Amino acid sequence: MSKLTDQELHNLAMNIVGKDLEDQGYEFLGVNSEFKKDPQFVALKNKKLHFVIVRAIEYPHDPKEIPYIFLESVKQHALKFDAKTYYAGVGLANSRDYELPVSTTDDYVVNYAGLQEI
Repeated sequence: MSKLTDQELHNLAMNIVGKDLEDQGYEFLGVNSEFKKDPQFVALKNKKLHFVIVRAIEYPHDPKEIPYIFLESVKQHALKFDAKTYYAGVGLANSRDYELPVSTTDDYVVNYAGLQEI
């Protein structure tokens, strides 16, 4: 069993959120998949700019818990562009056993409640 790296978990979360944004009609202006380089998505919807911060959150941590302290600088940056800022926490767990890390050999479970405005 090969445990996914932080960057691989991040990429997985990015794909999940990216698909969700696409399904909701967002137009991507910029995508940054570098781990912890914020924001990950800069997108346009209804002529309004949106910054989206994506985090892969491994079980047992709560993906809906917003780490405001880390996001404040992104929020301030977004305000300069009259943009809305969103947090997208994607919970990931090994489907065989939640106590095991997410790996390349097992399926995974996703806990994603959508975008949360900051």
